[in-house]
Amino acid sequence: MPLDLPLVGPGDPGSELTAGQDGGAHVRRSVLPGGVRVLTEHMPGLRSATVGAWVGVGSRDERDGHHGSTHFLEHLLFKGTARRSAMDIAEAFDEVGGEANAATGKEHTCYYARVLDSDLPMAVDVIADMVTSARLDTGELETERGVILEELAMNDDDPSDVVHELFATAVLGSHPLGRPIGGTPETIRAVPRSAVWEHYQEHYRSSTLVVTAAGGVDHDALCAQVAKALADGGWDLTDPRPVGRRDVDAPPTGVPAVGGETTVHRTTEQANVIIGGTGLTATDPRRFTLSVLNAVLGGGMSSRLFQEIREKRGLAYSTYSFASGHADTGIFGLYAGCAPAKVDQVVELLASEWEQLADGGISKAELARSVGQLSGSLVLGMEDTGSRMSRLGKSELVHGELLSLDETLQRIRAVTATDVQELAAELAGRPRSMVRIGPFRS
Repeated sequence: MPLDLPLVGPGDPGSELTAGQDGGAHVRRSVLPGGVRVLTEHMPGLRSATVGAWVGVGSRDERDGHHGSTHFLEHLLFKGTARRSAMDIAEAFDEVGGEANAATGKEHTCYYARVLDSDLPMAVDVIADMVTSARLDTGELETERGVILEELAMNDDDPSDVVHELFATAVLGSHPLGRPIGGTPETIRAVPRSAVWEHYQEHYRSSTLVVTAAGGVDHDALCAQVAKALADGGWDLTDPRPVGRRDVDAPPTGVPAVGGETTVHRTTEQANVIIGGTGLTATDPRRFTLSVLNAVLGGGMSSRLFQEIREKRGLAYSTYSFASGHADTGIFGLYAGCAPAKVDQVVELLASEWEQLADGGISKAELARSVGQLSGSLVLGMEDTGSRMSRLGKSELVHGELLSLDETLQRIRAVTATDVQELAAELAGRPRSMVRIGPFRS
């Protein structure tokens, strides 16, 4: 049975859940005073550990006037606290051969570090200091504003990045999930320090914090280290329990009722194109079916898109399908990069392969191959502490359950060819958007 992760009853401070995992690993979950959730996966024999501090806030949570603040904070938390300068933070990890970084998503943000197990207390102390006591110094903010603008400019120079950003906007319209995670040059230039500070104060608190760690980690010791670090940071730890997960009952607003076409002119040698529409939510039980569908259609060298568009016709170097799920919606798309003169032909082939799968389904051989592909990649992906740490965070913030590796494999293997065809038909019947970038007239 999966480990259920409730936010009521066993979500009260002092509660604990525990479960064995594959290969002798052991997962424990505790709720500390203030509603802080701590999840660990002890992996026997490992001398390293990865720890992450998750805050359940992403770019979709930015109010008007705060757009770009979430990404800004990802940068600024490394720029100094009341106790440490930016150099102190960098040196703390460099001098032990560790790695520290952060990632901003549309629904959560994570600050994480990978270190030797003996250096885990240091990593917890530094990351907690960053999360609780960031100065958001005005001078550092202005310097980092320039850095973020350079980052956005770098991304804007990559048309494959741009087409994915525009596709999310095309499918989700004015919904906050349709906004770029990193903000836009306009919002980054416009957002004042006061707005970033307000965003920080509003969302970075004990009841929204989830700390996860995997590898050579002792759960009780980590809980004690987290509690001390948060108290040292001056956080109010009187919140009675964690905040609830996102409401998934209300349908997203701002999603267009009909699809459409978006063309962006760029003087490039290659056109980048995506067709698709809305997909599944992150908690939809059919997400395992979607994984199989994605593997068959565009998930590898044996996939239909790769074989038809690249191998047989030589029309593209890169072509694939993809899916991403959020609390209340998702997107599903088919991508290709090709010569501008071939884009219409490639778009026709992308749509044709999708519709053939929806109409005719998949063969037993394709089902077996895709299940094997997913199973192998899943197992290989769980071989490092970073992946395990990330799995714990997403299970707590998104799914509300933690599946063992065997349980996940069972759900993948339970997918049938009929399941895949029915889901493909449903997705193919939804409003469809197309975005293309290249030397076309806008």
